[in-house]
Amino acid sequence: MNTNDNPNIRTQATEDAASPPWWRVGMVWLVLSGPAIVVVAGVTTAYIAISGADPIVTAEEVAQRHGGSLQAHMPAMQGRNHAATGGR
Repeated sequence: MNTNDNPNIRTQATEDAASPPWWRVGMVWLVLSGPAIVVVAGVTTAYIAISGADPIVTAEEVAQRHGGSLQAHMPAMQGRNHAATGGR
């Protein structure tokens, strides 16, 4: 029996002729582009976070800027304490 007579048997020559190389299939680029974009975004975010970090401001520095008093921040601190106690 000749293999060309049976349509269920595929040879390597017919598979190569029927399917294009992987880089010519659009779905491959769609699948690969998602993780590639995520990696680029992660590296960009890490660079921004490392290079543009704000300095830490302590309570003493805030007091020095406001003339030795924290009265300017008192409403915010009372609101924070009120929220932490559950509104009592």
